[in-house]
Amino acid sequence: MFKTDPAPRPEALPVPVVDTHTHVDLVDAGFPADAAVIAEPTSPQITSWIDEAATAGVEHIVQVGTDVESSRWAADLADHDRRVLAAAALHPNDAPIMNDVYQALNDIDQLAYRDRVAALGETGLDYFRTGPEGRYLQRMSFRAHIEMAKRHNKTLVIHDREAHDDCLAILDDEGAPDRVIFHCFSGDYTFAEECAKRGFHMSFAGNVTFKNAGELRKALTYVPAELMLVETDAPFMAPMPVRGHRNEPALTAYTVRHIAHFLNKDLSKLCFQLDQNSRHAFGTW
Repeated sequence: MFKTDPAPRPEALPVPVVDTHTHVDLVDAGFPADAAVIAEPTSPQITSWIDEAATAGVEHIVQVGTDVESSRWAADLADHDRRVLAAAALHPNDAPIMNDVYQALNDIDQLAYRDRVAALGETGLDYFRTGPEGRYLQRMSFRAHIEMAKRHNKTLVIHDREAHDDCLAILDDEGAPDRVIFHCFSGDYTFAEECAKRGFHMSFAGNVTFKNAGELRKALTYVPAELMLVETDAPFMAPMPVRGHRNEPALTAYTVRHIAHFLNKDLSKLCFQLDQNSRHAFGTW
């Protein structure tokens, strides 16, 4: 369970950045998340989390869907609040267990026509939670999202868990869209190099700050500055020093400061680079 008290607020960043992957629809849903949608996109609570993020220097967010309902919710939020862009997709763990995955993919395709749906994601492969019996449908869904991203000229946001080689193999086989993001990057430095060769963005979440994340931080050093992004993946993986709290977009500031310290980079310059990378990856808000 998450700690019940809100996490202490971070010091505001000197230059605004983007939380490139968040699920504010789940920030108050409990853990494990027991509700796909907690409130209307126009609710004061949702607005308050986005306001608090802006106060911390996180002026824009990308709200990410994981099924048709949450993807539509994300698109509605982006239409309501200009600080938000949306991503729509079937999560790789959901695709194999849907009653009609083909109809769901068609629904996602229709959402991709909406102007403020900037990305197709999070799609991809997850070999940790889905066993061999479900992987055919995972791969089929992933390939379908790649096709949609190219046809709609949208960014592709990838969930990759214990499936690095297969993710790259499918992208190489299908031909990657112009803009690809490995969200919550979890690979080693060799995988980071392979992603960089292909021009893929790599987004780092709060787990890069964890004490046991030495290999992930090593991978971080291999990421070209222009391909680095930052995210919360809220409500999960709140960064140090607020680990254990429910994550939210404002806490991106802790992760950015940690990365700047670890890489020995000027904080303002890093923030500016991250913001520029986000705009290259998703477009303008």
